This record gives sequence, C-alpha cells and structure tokens, in this order.
Amino acid sequence: MSADQEAQTDELLALESIYDEEEFHRTEKRQRGKIQLCLELPPNFRLLVKGEACVEFGISFLPPLVLSFELPTDYPSSSAPVFTLSSMAFKSSEITALCKRLDELWEENRGNVVLFTWIQFLKEETLEFLNIQSPLEVQTIGGQPHCESGQIQAEDTAVEKSKVQELDQRAVQEVDHHTDILTLLLDFNEAQKQKEFDSKVFSCGICFSENLGSNSLLFKECQHVFCKTCVKEYFQIQIKDGKVQSLTCPEPECMSLASPAQVKLLVGEDEFARYDRLLLQSSLDRMADIVYCPRMSCCMAVMIEPDTNMGICPSCRFAFCTLCKRAYHPLSLCKEEERRRLRAKYLAAREEEKKQLEMSYEMQQIQRATEDLLSEDWVKDNSKSCPSCRINIQKIMGCNKMTCSSCSQYFCWICLEILDRRDPYSHFVDSISLCNQVDNDE
Repeated sequence: MSADQEAQTDELLALESIYDEEEFHRTEKRQRGKIQLCLELPPNFRLLVKGEACVEFGISFLPPLVLSFELPTDYPSSSAPVFTLSSMAFKSSEITALCKRLDELWEENRGNVVLFTWIQFLKEETLEFLNIQSPLEVQTIGGQPHCESGQIQAEDTAVEKSKVQELDQRAVQEVDHHTDILTLLLDFNEAQKQKEFDSKVFSCGICFSENLGSNSLLFKECQHVFCKTCVKEYFQIQIKDGKVQSLTCPEPECMSLASPAQVKLLVGEDEFARYDRLLLQSSLDRMADIVYCPRMSCCMAVMIEPDTNMGICPSCRFAFCTLCKRAYHPLSLCKEEERRRLRAKYLAAREEEKKQLEMSYEMQQIQRATEDLLSEDWVKDNSKSCPSCRINIQKIMGCNKMTCSSCSQYFCWICLEILDRRDPYSHFVDSISLCNQVDNDE
C-alpha cells in the first residue's frame, strides 16, 4: 500500500469515527464520500420576513452544506480532493466563495490530508465568512416568501473578498426560484430541534424517572417535559371523563395546551376519535349560530341563518324551529319565543326596580351624610371639649366654672384651663386674668 493510500484510509476511518452515519457516508469501492454539515446559529437568531408586514421568526439551525468528494490516487501528495458543494440555504455566488476558500485551504496544506480542515471551516466559519447576521431577511414575492434567486439574501462581502468573477461549477443550488424558502427553513429548523431534543436526557416531572427525549413529550408553550408513559395515562383519563378542553400541561397551575398532534401520538385510535369528536362538539357549543338537530337519531350540527328561527338539518333534512326544537311552524306563534319574550320583560322590570332601589339607597346615604355634617357643624359652633377627657360640653347658663359631666373635672369655659379642685374660683379672682374680667362682666 502506497503512502497516499494509507493516508486516505486513515483519514476516512478518522472521519467515520467522528461523525455518525447521517452526517458522513463513504463509498467502499472507491475513495469517495459525502458529509452533511448542519449549521447551528447563534442564540436568539431571527428570520425577518418582509412583505406587506414584517414578521420575525426565531430559528436555531440552517439547512446543511453538503460536501461530496472523491480522492484522487495521488492525494494528498500532489492532487486535491475533487468535490462539489451544495446547499438549500445560500446563493450560488456564496457557495462559489466557499469553494474558492476550500481551494485556498488546500494550497495552505498541500501535501497533507485536508478533508477535516475543510469540514471544520464549513461547520464553524461559514456564517462569519459570508457575513450572515441576525436578522436574516427573507422577501415575499406575490404573497409567497422568497429570496432573490430563491435564496437567502446575505451580503456579498465574501464574494468581493475572494474576487470571484464567475460562478463555480462545483457550487450547486438545491432549490429553484419557485421554492417557498421560508417554509423550507422553518421545517428544517423544527426537525433539527426535535432531533436534538430526542438525543438529550430529561427528568419526568410526574414519576421523576430519567428518559431520553425520544421517550418524552415537550409542551412547547411552557417547555415542561414529561415521559410519554405518564402523559399517555393523563390524556386517557381526561378523554374518558370528557374533559378534552383540559388537556393542559400536567405541571400545577400551568395552562399550556397539548396539540392534537401530541394527543394523536400517544393515545389509541378509538381514544383519539372520541377526543376529536368531543373537541369539535365543544367548539360548536360555543358558537352562537350553531344548534343541533332535535332528532335523537341524528343530532347533526346545524348552522342558523340570520333573522330566522328555522333550521334545516343537512343530514336528515328535518326542518325545525330553533327556539322550541319542534317541527317548523311559520304561521303559529312559538310558545318558546313567547316565554322568552315574557321572561325578558320580567327581567327588564326587575332590573328597573333594582335601579330604583339603588337610587333610593343612594339618596338616603346622601341625606344621612348631610345630617351628620350639619350635626358636626352645630356641635363645633355650640360646644367645647373638656380639657381632660375631650368630651363635647354645651354651656346653657351659669358662671364660667364648668364641671365635666363625664370625668367631673373642673375647668374654665373661657380659656379651658383645668381648675384647682380645692379652690376652683381662685382662677377668677386674679385681677389681671382675662377670664376674671369676662366673668365680672357677665
């Protein structure tokens, strides 16, 4: 075995040990293979869809770059690998720039194996090399999301750097201008996130067992994770009890709803059929223009036409009154309608009576508040507070020596000074006392 053959064999064996079968595929008879490199985006990366309105979507992955290669017999001593580079996410000019960069890397490493170097560059440096940043713009043409030439519009600074004048024949576009690029990007991103989830280990919030994501269910709205066995039993109990509107996340007080797809994934066909039927019935029950055929053998949902009380069942063709649920009677007054009319009149009278009572109560409250206010004003103008216990006292007659009827304290009516209990009148004997002068005048 020559040195080139040995180097090729060692390189391919190393790549097989690093990447799984979905990422790296090798043809045994010839020294050729293919590797798919999924591009992971930075956190909080956004897609910006521009049209009549701008809408943003969060994504974590771009569709892969696919490097197909064949190793010449004199690789790596003399010749470089023969390759093509394809993508669903980039323009031909951008893929051409990447091909040019792979050629430069070969020239920098001539004589050595270069596949792993190429792979590392494509996987880790592509976004920076092509200057792809958030938000990534997707244009809408004719109401459908598209990009120029059906591709993502990133700045062509990489093309300018590499001075590519013509498109490289090794650069392959995998989509045409008719492709809905937004749907393609979102679908791939969702599939890749599910693949990543399936490979991780999670603790069930119900039984606390450790399970792979492939054996777990994620409620996307709240991000709570439970094992499929526990969620399946939870769904089955709720469906059996007819609580199809309560298929929420089992986490206490969490109101994140399970999607019909998640329910269908876990329960049997008969259980899902019951769930689907009850969910439809619950939705119809909340619609004001839907009634059910009164025939017990039918019970089909019937849409009511506006300004009429006649319903015609689309299944059994029974014409019925939507008010009393009996055969339609266009010429006679519906007893149910008359009963509703009288009930409405009665309720209106009760409501009016209630309003009158509330008004009467409000007037009583206003009158009471007014009386209280007048009473407070009168007390303020015609009484004084005891300096000891603060009770209000009115003076009708007599001298200015007052005795509190509550605490029996002596005090002066003029200055409200507390008087000496042994000789209360000494306060009024003082010749310079204003109270003495007032008392003498009286």
